Amino acid sequence: MSFWDAVLATLANEFSDLSTPEQFTQVTLRLLLAALLGGLLGLERETSGKAAGVRTHMLVAIGSAMFVLVPAQMGAEHDAMSRVIQGLVAGIGFLCAGTIIKGDSMTEVKGLTTAAGIWLTAAIGITIGMGREATAVLATLMALFIFNTVPHLIAWLEKRAR
Repeated sequence: MSFWDAVLATLANEFSDLSTPEQFTQVTLRLLLAALLGGLLGLERETSGKAAGVRTHMLVAIGSAMFVLVPAQMGAEHDAMSRVIQGLVAGIGFLCAGTIIKGDSMTEVKGLTTAAGIWLTAAIGITIGMGREATAVLATLMALFIFNTVPHLIAWLEKRAR
């Protein structure tokens, strides 16, 4: 075997994790859907003038999907996957904490909804990575409803109470 044959064989082996059209389609669909759904949540946050926007939410969703997708491809058992998810959920909390700003008074706290949105985006990414795309779409629609409709409902209820 020549040097270049060995190089080509090594390259083919290194990229063999998506060796069938089915695997390629599944991984591509999951990562694209994670990016799309994360992007939708991030777009809502960005158009609302919040700190974490489209790119942050897309990256969180894709990263979360990959953290569960790759171990699943490698045949991780349920207990191992549980530990991966536990670590991811704990780790994403540090990113979320960075979006929370406490003001001078005890009642002035900003960024909690954005932090919760990032946390949810990670959960949506995990859900997609685990192959539960319909559940992820439903959760995204619910989050968009909460982001867009609930503030108007609360304002209406507060106005009525006065």
